Amino acid sequence: MKQMHSFLKLTLLSPLALASILTAGLSAWAQTATTSTSTTTLSTSSILRTGPKPTTSSDQMVQEACQRQKARTAKFLQFGIPERWGSEEPFVFDPKAPRC
Repeated sequence: MKQMHSFLKLTLLSPLALASILTAGLSAWAQTATTSTSTTTLSTSSILRTGPKPTTSSDQMVQEACQRQKARTAKFLQFGIPERWGSEEPFVFDPKAPRC
């Protein structure tokens, strides 16, 4: 009876052990270095960023924020739709407009 139990245990555990070994082997194989040329993918933020992030705001940035807020308020007064996160429409900044 004990031999039958051991045989049944091995029969059931063998496919599980084989699957885990194959999974570990395939993931390790996928991480090995190859000799073929590889292309580097750059995100748009890394391409556009030429220096460190700014830690202060410029006068132009403040002026743009004022113009955006005025545009949102005008839209709310015109249509009565409150602003929601992510609902901002395209905005054209006019640097020659009078200061806020």
